[in-house]
This record gives sequence, structure tokens and C-alpha cells, in this order.
Amino acid sequence: QLVESGGGSVQVGGSLRLSCASSEPTFSRRCMGWFRQAPGKQREGLAATSFGTGGGRRYYADSVAGRFTISQDNAKNTLYLQMDSLKPEDTAMYYCAAGGPFNCGANWYRPNYSYWGKGTQVTVS
Repeated sequence: QLVESGGGSVQVGGSLRLSCASSEPTFSRRCMGWFRQAPGKQREGLAATSFGTGGGRRYYADSVAGRFTISQDNAKNTLYLQMDSLKPEDTAMYYCAAGGPFNCGANWYRPNYSYWGKGTQVTVS
């Protein structure tokens, strides 16, 4: 089970930190990530990471690279998304996902994940 929190309304240029609490250990080589979906648009992969014996590599979509940061706290089984310099086009429902590709890889951004949260709304104006 994945439960997102931290969404809300923020002004342009502001910041938000999303959290995703997992009932399963986040210390996993299966990819975990953040997606978003705006009305009338396809679900978009934003950031992803996996955590294996060598540590995790992080992946970012071009649209958020340099502004968003994905991280995890394995002791708390929680995934985070720090969002800075927010823009109106960042307005969407944001979803946490788990059970993605092994070690993420080139297809991390495709919504082929086994587990999804219900989402948290982010509105930037």
C-alpha cells in the first residue's frame, strides 16, 4: 500500500515536498517513482530510483530535472519528492508508484508499475 501526502496549493516559484509512505520495504532493486497526470493528459513519469547493494541511481524527466529531487528514507519506508521552482504547468495529480522495472533502467518513465497510490493534488498559481 502506498499513501501520498504533502500536496496543496502554492504560488509560482514556491516549493512542496511530497511523501509516499509504503507498507513494503523501500530497500528494493525494484524501481519506485513519482508520476503526475493533469486533466486530459497522459500520466507522466517524473522521477524514479531503486536501491540495491550499490546504492540507488536517480532518474528525472527533462521537464523537472534541476527542480525536483527524489529521495527515500529506508528506515521509514518512505519515498519523497522535493519540488522547487514550481510552475503553473506543474499543476496535476501526483502519484507514487512501486514495483517498477528491476533497477529502473531506460523504461523507468513508463507507467508499468505494480503498485500505485491514490494521488495527491498539486496546484500552482
